[in-house]
Amino acid sequence: MNAAAAYTEDTIRTLDWREHIRKRPGMYIGKLGDGSSPDDGIYVLIKEVLDNAVDEYMMGFGKIIEITVNDNLVTIRDFGRGIPLGKVMDVASRMNTGAKYDSKVFKKSVGLNGVGIKAVNALSSHFEIQSFREGLMKSVRFGEGNLLDDMPEQKSNQKNGTLVTFIPDEQMFGKFRFIDDYLESLIRNYVYLNSGLTIRLNGTDHYSKNGLLDLLNENIETEYLYPVIHLKNTDIEIAITHGNQYGETYFSFVNGQNTIQGGTHLVAFKEALVRTIREFYKKEFEPSDIRASIISAISVKVEEPVFESQTKTKLGSKDMGPEGPTVRNFIGDFVKKQLDNYLHKHPGTADILLKKIVESEKERKAISGIQKIARERARKANLHNRKLRDCKLHYNDEDEKRFETTLFITEGDSASGSITKSRDVNTQAVFSLKGKPLNTFGLTKKIVYENEEFNLLQAALNIEDGIENLRYHNVVIATDADVDGMHIRLLLITFFLQFFPDLVRNGHLCILQTPLFRVRNKKETIYCYSDEERVKAISKLGPNPEITRFKGLGEISPEEFRYFIGKDMRLEPVRLKKDDAVSKLLPFYMGKNTPERQEFIIENLKVEEDLVEA
Repeated sequence: MNAAAAYTEDTIRTLDWREHIRKRPGMYIGKLGDGSSPDDGIYVLIKEVLDNAVDEYMMGFGKIIEITVNDNLVTIRDFGRGIPLGKVMDVASRMNTGAKYDSKVFKKSVGLNGVGIKAVNALSSHFEIQSFREGLMKSVRFGEGNLLDDMPEQKSNQKNGTLVTFIPDEQMFGKFRFIDDYLESLIRNYVYLNSGLTIRLNGTDHYSKNGLLDLLNENIETEYLYPVIHLKNTDIEIAITHGNQYGETYFSFVNGQNTIQGGTHLVAFKEALVRTIREFYKKEFEPSDIRASIISAISVKVEEPVFESQTKTKLGSKDMGPEGPTVRNFIGDFVKKQLDNYLHKHPGTADILLKKIVESEKERKAISGIQKIARERARKANLHNRKLRDCKLHYNDEDEKRFETTLFITEGDSASGSITKSRDVNTQAVFSLKGKPLNTFGLTKKIVYENEEFNLLQAALNIEDGIENLRYHNVVIATDADVDGMHIRLLLITFFLQFFPDLVRNGHLCILQTPLFRVRNKKETIYCYSDEERVKAISKLGPNPEITRFKGLGEISPEEFRYFIGKDMRLEPVRLKKDDAVSKLLPFYMGKNTPERQEFIIENLKVEEDLVEA
């Protein structure tokens, strides 16, 4: 028998709380990441601490939360009741410890299982928690979850509340960075859902007076067809409108938590919306026609919510609370009464909405025949594996590694061949383009089904009906670092912005960064992603190293490529900033405004020779 596979008493281990979190971080924060994606673990750490501070506000204690992010050091100060001083150590380091098991103290909070703050502690190289309560202070300090200093209680003139300071551990997260846009978006979501709360991020106050109405107005760049319908009650708030963009846009929240994967509350809202619209107009419209181009947000408050993972991105609760109605009935009754009343009182809005639904119906019927043929074509293509080299695991699977799932979109046999041979077959798939894709700017969705490349790409991603069933967490454009490669990259970004903007908005679309240079001597090889790195490499390796300029992905051998798509893979997210309006971006870059674009190119031109100049 193989000794290495022996199953004995010695193989049974009991991990303490910090070992378990550090060994299985995905169970607690979803994924690690380096900060380039909005759902990377370093942002989840901030959320875990911030959730506790916001819960204090929701219970009526403290109207300001102060957050400072200075390089990698995060400081979060609330002015709530403060942790009972005798329990500060347990709250920070003892699993399943917290006041939120007592629903009288925290009735509708987010963090219910006493794990979050412990995960922050275990995954930080430095972690300190201080509680100020009734003129006294208690402070405890840790490193990687290990206790470093348990300071005795002392007098303090600070206001009641809690102060948490931490530095995410580079051993776990690598060389990470906080992106300001992601931090601000995170903070803004909290204030939209907690009117009256001020969150001060690096000295700037964030505050919302109109809740979800502010959320839509500040996050959606398209023009609305009618004024936002804003409905709210004690435990529910909804904002609804329609635009002219493709797809459906939803922002969903439970107890202040951004449930980016939806859950029972979002499903209930969609059902209630369709049912109410059908009854109001007395027509059996297709659900897809009612929801086409919808822009909406929903926030509910649930007692003792059950989420489908520790990261709390999908609600699993079927009931509003132990003695309350079901989520489905509660939301259904609210939407039926409030939306129906609104449409009766605002006939102008009702007329615009009806016109939009009828237009969506016409467009759907116009392409229904094409859709049927296209789906069959995509099914056959996938069966024969013509375009897609799939992986075993997918983003919609319940698995810790689902955040690693990646689809590389590349062009040319040599490039796709190198990636295919180098990839991790469990989590990485490859989609091969045939030549340059079509410029889709200004075209209707009909082209997605008529164009074989886009139809098969849509089918591979499983996004025909929206991104809820997206099969890969990362959709990565992998093209050559030359003019043609940049053009293909721009055409693909245009496709996604035109027809699937939520894929970009939710941080799934990325660009693969591959090295421009290989600098090596007989002892060492250094891959350089910029001219600056090349100069440093030459300086380090000494005189006359061999320098190779990679012109295309196909020039990189599969043996080398595995270094660039492995654990240190560099992905640059395609980000839509708050002020980036797709309706303005696409016409400028992909429209026919030739003189303006020509002037922009001339002013921003980076000549290839500049990169290879010694």
